[in-house]
Amino acid sequence: MDWLTLSDAEWTAIRLSLLVSTVAVAASLPFGVLVALALSRGTFWGKSLLNGIVHLPLILPPVVTGFLLLVLFGRKGPIGAFLDEYLGIVFAFRWTGAALACAVMGFPLLVRSIRLSLDAVDRKLEDAAGTLGANRAWVFVTVTLPLILPGVIAGTILSFAKAMGEFGATITFVSNIPGETQTLSAAIYTLTQVPGGDAGAMRLTIVAIIISMTALLASEYMASAVGKRVHFE
Repeated sequence: MDWLTLSDAEWTAIRLSLLVSTVAVAASLPFGVLVALALSRGTFWGKSLLNGIVHLPLILPPVVTGFLLLVLFGRKGPIGAFLDEYLGIVFAFRWTGAALACAVMGFPLLVRSIRLSLDAVDRKLEDAAGTLGANRAWVFVTVTLPLILPGVIAGTILSFAKAMGEFGATITFVSNIPGETQTLSAAIYTLTQVPGGDAGAMRLTIVAIIISMTALLASEYMASAVGKRVHFE
């Protein structure tokens, strides 16, 4: 059973993928809620354009998305140069850049799930809370958020799963540096390119399947539990 034993490099890739995916989802979740609110409830010029931009990573080749991130957030890019010079933040060829790429690729799935939940909310419940004197922020926290929580959970898990499996945008933006930017998918790709690497690739593939299935099952359980609680209340 030695072929099932993970090497130190493989453990590093797994831990890095979990870190990158968690940071990507945590950082993008507040923005996902705000954008979903704007698309579901907002009436403003450019709404269709915003919707198109948000969903663009779903239809663009991941390599194109990664290249655009490199152009914008690289050390010489308009955003990357500013962040590096004034804030000391560097994304290119760092694990933080991998998190950024994963966040961008998973963002459409996050926003779409939350937006669909918002569209399904009975607006009369929100209006009733408003007539009782609650401001919009309080109505959202006490009425809307509990009702859309299953959608938020589903979107979060989908975004996390997308981040765990992301490859094209990540490797284009931050390369494939062992211990720094080599995520699970990149490690599997690397192992398939070297003689005798099939066993390692299979080990990491099994790990990826286990993590993905665990995430999906957890999503179903939490969404079901939250849905029952909201319905009961």
